[in-house]
Amino acid sequence: MRIGVISDVHCHVAALEAGLDMMAAEVDEVFVAGDVVYEYRFCNEVVGRLRDRGFPCIQGNHEMVLLGPGGVRARTAPGVDGDALSWLAERPTRIDAQLGGRSITMVHSTPWPPYNEYLTENDGAWARCRDLDADVLITGHTHVPMVREVAGTLIVNPGSLGESREHGARDQASFAVVDLDRLEARIVRFPNPG
Repeated sequence: MRIGVISDVHCHVAALEAGLDMMAAEVDEVFVAGDVVYEYRFCNEVVGRLRDRGFPCIQGNHEMVLLGPGGVRARTAPGVDGDALSWLAERPTRIDAQLGGRSITMVHSTPWPPYNEYLTENDGAWARCRDLDADVLITGHTHVPMVREVAGTLIVNPGSLGESREHGARDQASFAVVDLDRLEARIVRFPNPG
């Protein structure tokens, strides 16, 4: 069984569609690790596509900003699809799932307090994965792709479909494909369509 992993779409409809099209033939499910909106910008098309496809999706820090007290004007702006906004507001900040015989934890940043750290690939805090009961930890937030195994947990950060921060690849969008049978993952990069 294979899953696609996307994160940090940030309202980029064209990149979302391109990424989903590229992975469609090879994945059984798509997990969305948050930040589908961009601070005070809501995108009916992005949220609607994710909602309509029923993908497991969590809130990231940008959803929390939009849905917080400071996001009232953005949420009540003309043209905002109320059903899509309600769906987004109902997303959890963490998903723990069983799929393909594997335990999967998905968070936007880290599964431990303060929950919003920007951890690099070699950050020592990843050693805390030994306390997780997960075969796969899906994360996002940094906009930099990463696949790393720590203490028996495969950590997968797909990077960003909307705004890469990867050195030397800022014009690229990226997602991940995780093979749950082999417990392996690969990052797929493609030119950001716009």
